[in-house]
Amino acid sequence: MADTPVLSRSASTVFFLAVAVFLIIGIRAISYIATIIVVSLILTMIAYPAVKALRSRGLSGTAAVGAVTVAACLAVLLICYLVFFSFESLISALPLYQRELTVRLSELLAVLERFGFSTGSFSPSSIDLQRVVGLLSSSAIGLADLLLYLFFIAVTTIFMLLEAPRVPARIRSITDRSESVEAFSRMSKYLIDFVIVRTEANLVHGFLFGAFLWVMGVHGAVLWGVLTFLLAYIPYIGLIIAALPALFFAWLQYGLWGVVLVIAAVVVLNALVENPIFAHFASRRFDIPALVVILSVIFWGWALGVAGMIFAVPLTLIVLMAVQFSDDWAWMNTVLGVDHLFKGEQKPRTASKETGAPTAR
Repeated sequence: MADTPVLSRSASTVFFLAVAVFLIIGIRAISYIATIIVVSLILTMIAYPAVKALRSRGLSGTAAVGAVTVAACLAVLLICYLVFFSFESLISALPLYQRELTVRLSELLAVLERFGFSTGSFSPSSIDLQRVVGLLSSSAIGLADLLLYLFFIAVTTIFMLLEAPRVPARIRSITDRSESVEAFSRMSKYLIDFVIVRTEANLVHGFLFGAFLWVMGVHGAVLWGVLTFLLAYIPYIGLIIAALPALFFAWLQYGLWGVVLVIAAVVVLNALVENPIFAHFASRRFDIPALVVILSVIFWGWALGVAGMIFAVPLTLIVLMAVQFSDDWAWMNTVLGVDHLFKGEQKPRTASKETGAPTAR
């Protein structure tokens, strides 16, 4: 009789593991729909405080959601216009970039040969930018598919915003554990705070980086600023990936000194914009082990593609919230070192200093 609870717990663990495996396979199989839901959920978190503020001023829920939707649509249209205008300018200037690339590669080959490195039969003119752009365009999503995709996201986000005020009452109705409701409420606020502040920081970062490139005269400065805004959501590697196109065009136009200036701008902006974010979340006990963040980026990137990588941290936090509500799985948060998020405890700073692990953004 004493072994029955242990066997029951083991069977329950195996069952939940099997469900988790099938759920992961299902997410991968319906990645298109899952991505729409994920993006809509993140957009809801960003827009809900504005809706709540408008409702507090006397507007009805529908009117508040409508006002925020109109403002968001105008912002998206502006971003799309800037992106398409910048991309069209880049495409029209491809012959110029091809000539600049040939000159830079010739200089690079001359330096390599001066130091005794053989380049074989490689020729600077062998790289055709027109072919590279053609490959990228063929693999990109079509305009009609993109518009349909944005339409589904917009509709889903609107209905999520309409349902958001009713969610807390529904959570209270399915559990009588006051500590669980309190933990869910606390974590929800942290999660919304994370998404909003991360978005604001990305906006500042993208604007400053794009403005610097524009003043410097780098081609496609607006496009690289928008790319920085989007990819800065990806922890640790997003800003590096976003800076690569700007580095390439700076090298084409100005050579090595252009690359040095862009790298200096990236370092300075990272110090000015990112460090205040770390301080902001340190005061809110929002420390997540770096290993958990990296694994979440890998997993969600595999499951949902680029959108999964961009929103990896919020998605992981949502999963951790669900895990915390399960008596059989709550121990996983302790093993991962994130249980303090739900208990409202300050993670010891000494341990972080000893391991040298960075915190999540």
